[in-house]
Amino acid sequence: MSNSVSTPSATAVWREPGRPIAERVEALMSEMSVEEKVAQLGSSWIRPAERNNDGDANVAPMEDTFSGGVSFEEEIDGGLGQITRAFGSAPLDPTEGRARLADLQRQVVAANRFGIPALAHEECLTGFTTLGATCYPASIAWGASWDAELVRTMAGNIGADMHQVGVHLGLSPVLDVVRDYRWGRVEETLGEDPHLVSELSTAYVQGLQGSGVHATLKHFAGYAASRAGRNHAPVPMGHREFEDVILPPFERAVREGGVKSVMNSYSDIDGEAPAASHRLLTHVLRERWGFTGTVVSDYWAVSFLETMHRIAEDQDEAGIISLAAGMDVELPETNAFRNLAQAVADGRLTADVLDTAVRRVLTQKAELGLLDDDWDPEGAWDGETVDFDSAANRAHARRMAEESIILLKNDGVLPLAAPPATAGGDAGSAPRIAVVGPSASQPRTHLGCYSFTNHVLSRFFGEDEHGIEIASILDSLRESLAGAEIAYERGVDFTDPDEAGIAAAVEAAQNAEIAVVTVGDLAGLFGRGTSGEGCDVVDLNLPGQQADLVEAVLATGTPTVLVLVTGRPYSLGAFADRAAAIVQAFMPGEEGGHAVANVLTGAVNPSGKLPVQIPDHVGGQPGTYLTPPLGWFSDGVSNLDPRPLYPFGYGLSYTTFAVQDLGLSASEIAADGTVEISATVTNTGERDGAEVVQLYLQDKVASVVRPRRWLTGFAKVRLAAGESRRVTFTVHADRTSFTGADHRRIVEPGLFGVELGTSSEDLPLTGAFTITGSVREVPEGRVMDTPVTVA
Repeated sequence: MSNSVSTPSATAVWREPGRPIAERVEALMSEMSVEEKVAQLGSSWIRPAERNNDGDANVAPMEDTFSGGVSFEEEIDGGLGQITRAFGSAPLDPTEGRARLADLQRQVVAANRFGIPALAHEECLTGFTTLGATCYPASIAWGASWDAELVRTMAGNIGADMHQVGVHLGLSPVLDVVRDYRWGRVEETLGEDPHLVSELSTAYVQGLQGSGVHATLKHFAGYAASRAGRNHAPVPMGHREFEDVILPPFERAVREGGVKSVMNSYSDIDGEAPAASHRLLTHVLRERWGFTGTVVSDYWAVSFLETMHRIAEDQDEAGIISLAAGMDVELPETNAFRNLAQAVADGRLTADVLDTAVRRVLTQKAELGLLDDDWDPEGAWDGETVDFDSAANRAHARRMAEESIILLKNDGVLPLAAPPATAGGDAGSAPRIAVVGPSASQPRTHLGCYSFTNHVLSRFFGEDEHGIEIASILDSLRESLAGAEIAYERGVDFTDPDEAGIAAAVEAAQNAEIAVVTVGDLAGLFGRGTSGEGCDVVDLNLPGQQADLVEAVLATGTPTVLVLVTGRPYSLGAFADRAAAIVQAFMPGEEGGHAVANVLTGAVNPSGKLPVQIPDHVGGQPGTYLTPPLGWFSDGVSNLDPRPLYPFGYGLSYTTFAVQDLGLSASEIAADGTVEISATVTNTGERDGAEVVQLYLQDKVASVVRPRRWLTGFAKVRLAAGESRRVTFTVHADRTSFTGADHRRIVEPGLFGVELGTSSEDLPLTGAFTITGSVREVPEGRVMDTPVTVA
């Protein structure tokens, strides 16, 4: 592009921070050529030049397939919308990464006559995805914490680190509601309930954006509901499920979180590709919900309109279709948007459609200070050395891990701090413990697919390089139980079919008083792992030969503690009745080894709750508690029982709790009224702990089929031994609303059951209230939260 046009004045209106952003943006656009506007909608990704021994250092699918072959210098001529993953594409020292991004930005500024920088985006699902940054637990573990404030603080920490080195946009959180546990990306989700997902994801958005980094919702919408749990597969879903289950988390993050960016889903929904959907990207997102930010494409999603969805004849047409639907920026590089200026000249794209997208992009840049005279490409980090893994970050990562670990079963063998009495030894002697299984010695199993370690570093240096300090479960147990005699045998690998090591594991268990069997997942990409993007499964059996290892150890008769470190729930029906204890840790992050050890030894009282169910049998799919009656009951209907081994919301403690004294402020409310529902929770045990009080509603009779029950509110209540607190939920009638037979959202009069307890199936308190009057159509902007007070 020629830059022969005169240089704008340094005192131009659009450079003045004191003026309204809309005025600044319009002033800038009035000076821009069509080509310069188009440049603001594109992106550039500089691939790593070095490869590992396998010749593959790609960090996302189809990098080579869709590489445009355009150099960075050519791409930035006239301007650039976004720089893709300057930190997160190759192992760069944090200080070196800051300097690299600053240099790229200087080149972008120099290459366009307005001196407009690019937005820099990075992944941040388990922390800032770059070398040396804190790796927090995976999203599924956030769900297991049931604690929005923990998530908010974590996101703020992540955003602060990114903001200080010049990153503007984070590609998180994932708001997909789990519908099939076989899907590889279950680990990236917050669980199977839209209210739980909404609460935690909105907190993440607020935390990240409160630190100065714009959040990006993924994946809009329906991505996790693909047929058979297969990545990128079609989503055969009706309007009602889509509106009532899939969309609510996105709507809350837009309305309440004020999110600034949204990314489309790959999977087509009933034949409609989201990247080309005016209904989704414009009508639902903007016209209904009032979203004013930018829509960015998932990587190559616009190109996929030609190559996969086959609704465009070529890349140029794909770009026109997507832009007209409401897409604003093509990521991770410019392919289908490259010739938009020619499309305007040819009359295939109107200038108004182009200007609408450009206006949104420039508004976002203005909001982030990129149009200001004092914008600094170096970011705001003080000092020469950059530290992304501070002591404060690590402390919060450990707390999140500890809060997310779930005790599923305990016959008294846990905690391990005091050795059990045995026939052959005194109760006070050092216990002999056999630690068995691949998860005990491989810290990468603690980390999600989108951690830098698993997503990038392992593809350069193999599985033994972590890039951060991370202790294994085995080392952490040896540290915590210094007086114990601990023998370790790996037994089997995560996927290798070799079972030769099982014999040694059995011998270790036979010679021990307690066996701790650690099994689970090793995250990766597209078949390189057992969990993660493109790592879908045919059933819910433990990966590889790990089930055989568990069976062999259980057969020894040694009391066995089963520890699962996974990204999805696996079937435990074959083991549960014989295991002495079962602990579920959902990819607990860099402090996961210490956190698991602290729970096992009793240094931490577990308080995690299941954000998904634990299946009884390996074929228990698709399965979710949020199902109509026909999805739950089998007697007289089918020989297959879909009910779980452990239900949604379930989790034990080393103390005990009672939930008592249900109270309702009214027995009848209007169709736009509220009711207060309360109960007292008491720690009836001998040590401090935390219980998650859960409120569910039931629609007793409705005009369409409703779920058996749905989570309406929850509160994680911390109680000293013997302490009681009163928990009160304020429930608006909108929380009973649903999509009716004619696709209008309504509140329907009738009787609604109230159930309150500690899981979706442990609900000792029951009551009811009636909504009176006539059917009420619910307008946009309905009440979606349930305020809770704890006194």
